[in-house]
Amino acid sequence: MSSPNFSSSDKNRVLIFDTTLRDGEQCPGATMTFEEKLEVADFLDEMGVDIIEAGFPIASDGDFEAVTAIAKRIKNATVCGLSRAGAKDIDRAGEAVKHAKRPRIHTFISTSPVHMKYKLQKEPDAVLQMVIDQVTRARNLVADVEWSAEDATRTDHDFLCRTVEAAIKAGATTINLPDTVGYSTPDEYRAMFEMVRNRVPNADKAIFSVHCHNDLGMAVANTIAGLMGGARQIECTINGIGERAGNAALEEIVMAIKTRNDVFPFETGIETTMLNRASKLVSAATSFPVQYNKAIVGRNAFAHESGIHQDGMLKNNQTYEIMLPESVGVSKTSLVMGKHSGRNAFKDKLKGLGYDLGENQLEDAFVRFKALADRKKHIYDEDIEALVDENIATREDRVKVLNLLVVAGTNGPQSAVLTLDIDGQHHTRQSTGNGPVDATFNAIQAMIPHAAKLELYQVHAVTEGTDAQAEVSVRLAGEDGRLVTGRAADPDTMVASAKAYIVALNKLTAHRGVTGEGARLHAHHGAA
Repeated sequence: MSSPNFSSSDKNRVLIFDTTLRDGEQCPGATMTFEEKLEVADFLDEMGVDIIEAGFPIASDGDFEAVTAIAKRIKNATVCGLSRAGAKDIDRAGEAVKHAKRPRIHTFISTSPVHMKYKLQKEPDAVLQMVIDQVTRARNLVADVEWSAEDATRTDHDFLCRTVEAAIKAGATTINLPDTVGYSTPDEYRAMFEMVRNRVPNADKAIFSVHCHNDLGMAVANTIAGLMGGARQIECTINGIGERAGNAALEEIVMAIKTRNDVFPFETGIETTMLNRASKLVSAATSFPVQYNKAIVGRNAFAHESGIHQDGMLKNNQTYEIMLPESVGVSKTSLVMGKHSGRNAFKDKLKGLGYDLGENQLEDAFVRFKALADRKKHIYDEDIEALVDENIATREDRVKVLNLLVVAGTNGPQSAVLTLDIDGQHHTRQSTGNGPVDATFNAIQAMIPHAAKLELYQVHAVTEGTDAQAEVSVRLAGEDGRLVTGRAADPDTMVASAKAYIVALNKLTAHRGVTGEGARLHAHHGAA
């Protein structure tokens, strides 16, 4: 019997079985709240996932409630609950998914010699009978039953074929042969599926499924190999999260099929432009960051810093990109400026910032840019602007922080007494505010009236410990919409805050062709 989402005539249609909410959540530290699970499930359904494994209902009351709620709200996808071989597990899963438009019970048992001996402590014949009993019980509750041979890749082939045949005969509509411990290689995994499908007489009555773990870094490769061996369901997770080294990543598999459809002649129902958002949603829900160089959805997946690569990208993006960033929901390619960047990329960046330099000016700025890139890890737009602005290159900052005294605590208002050096003259102002930072910035505003808007205030500890320096970033938006960022570090967070704000103001007032803030710099800087 075929799955409700699959037509037997649609031989190249691959079903996407997402287990982010079950296997993914089993990853230590990745537990999601009830509301987060619902949000992720809704997004997966909208994205076109065929089967959502919503959880392990017997595991806890919370898991049962989440699977039940997801089953009631999902509009398109099959909703699946996992269960072990025991009757209570199966009944609990059936109860949780019964309200789904397309309910499925996914039940499993170990079949490898090492698992049967040490985990189950049962003989093969007893395990075979348990397969029949568990599938039969699940099939009496729902029409769609998936059965998994846990640790299939380390299972004796004769016994594996016997259990698969029994499971299908008992009513399983999907047969999953997982690489539970990430042990297999692509050639081995493909051969296993071909062997089982050729040897089991009723194999054509079920869809075969792959479920690969990434312990040796081959989960995606093994998954694709399983498809080539005849499987037509993929079990995967967003961002590849899961037990130990994780599962095969949904986004990598889907884009591998889409990008190399000439060698992987399959189709999925996934709306790929939603992949980047799905990655961010799951990362936020689990508090698991996505590695920068992660394929498809990593921050650097469509970023180029090498000068050779940037030059090629400026001429034709196909030189170094095999897919459009928009195809996975990324707005555009990013040319990251750093020590590996070349002249063409640097010139293109300057053009984007509004500069049109002659060859000599460009060469001079490029030399200074490379020198800066050797010293500074991150090169920001304002760093590049400073390189080509002759005023900033040849003069001292007009304003400096000399002294700051802050009064803070539970009994407000908080206050700050700030002394600045403005064009060589010392000026002091006392101000109050809603907290010490607000009071400090109010003092600056009082001495240097300006129309700049505070867009960002951010504090980071430079090192560990309570004595660490505070690194403060302040981003200001000028009247003309120009954004500048000031950064400063100091053991005192308030001092670093004042310095960062002043750095940003200096950049605004020193900007070429200044009117606005720069013209009014001296308007009200007398002592209080």
